Amino acid sequence: MKFVIIGGTGLIGSKVVAGLRERGHEAVAAAPSTGVNTLTGEGLAEVMTGASVVVDLSNSPSFEDGPVLEFFQTSTRNLLAAEAAAGVGHHVALSVVGAEDLPDSGYLRAKVAQHRLIEDSSIPYTIVQATQFFEFVRGIADSATEGDTVRMAPVSFQPIAGEDVARAVGKAALGEPVNGRVEVGGPERFRMDEFFRDALAAWNDPREVVTDPHARYFGTELKERSLVPGDDAPLGEIRYRDWPGRVPAAE
Repeated sequence: MKFVIIGGTGLIGSKVVAGLRERGHEAVAAAPSTGVNTLTGEGLAEVMTGASVVVDLSNSPSFEDGPVLEFFQTSTRNLLAAEAAAGVGHHVALSVVGAEDLPDSGYLRAKVAQHRLIEDSSIPYTIVQATQFFEFVRGIADSATEGDTVRMAPVSFQPIAGEDVARAVGKAALGEPVNGRVEVGGPERFRMDEFFRDALAAWNDPREVVTDPHARYFGTELKERSLVPGDDAPLGEIRYRDWPGRVPAAE
């Protein structure tokens, strides 16, 4: 069975490719570096030949409102058109838990636009919505930094290891299309401000984490459950305290 993994050389994509190959499937890592460009359409027709499932893990190089919307709309339209022409039977896309409920974020508005294109296409689909990756924790802290302080809201936070995200995406790709969304989150739920206070302490980071109910998360204020999946969502296996990247590697 042939799987095409768009963004297959990236953080999640490379893990999905490896997992599918271990199961004996043909998994093609498609990215600009391998001659496949979803924005220009280069290489799409060729890579789709014989494909049963396409997994879209692409991401915009810019998070600015205009460029990120243009990326996801153009890329998704090109991808879906190529899939339809090739007779692909299942489109799997990775997205973000809570995207529909945070309209003040330009990035999440772009993801919602991507959802709509997928839902309106003729191709059976599964959208996997994951919580924030462990690998992005430092970037989230940096985005919330003002001087020597990091402003975080006292809301629920349930991050997940990239490895667990890859497993969830792989499971979706191997399964039947649900023609809907599947959420996945980390195995533990934290209070966001407390989580980052502990994380910075583990990094020996001198910045102070300040609890602020109005702290903005990539441009939007958060509600208590904005960043956590539903209560019946499957959970990852790797706890943050056991994740190797939790503390800086020894030099």
